[in-house]
Amino acid sequence: MNLTVVGIAVGAFVAFMSFQFGLWGFLVSLLFMAIGALLGRAAEGKLDLRGVMDAIIGRRSSS
Repeated sequence: MNLTVVGIAVGAFVAFMSFQFGLWGFLVSLLFMAIGALLGRAAEGKLDLRGVMDAIIGRRSSS
C-alpha cells in the first residue's frame, strides 16, 4: 500500500468521525480526504508542496 492510499485512508477515518454533523460533516470529510491525499502524495515525493503553494498564491514560474 503506497502513501497516497494511506493518506486517503487517514483522511477517510477523520471524515467518518465528522459524518455525525450532517451535510457540513460530509463537506468537511471531502476536505479531509483531499488534504490526506495531498499529504500522501507529498510524502511519496510525487507532489511539490512549495510549487502548489506558489500556484495558489499566484507566484508561478516557467522553470
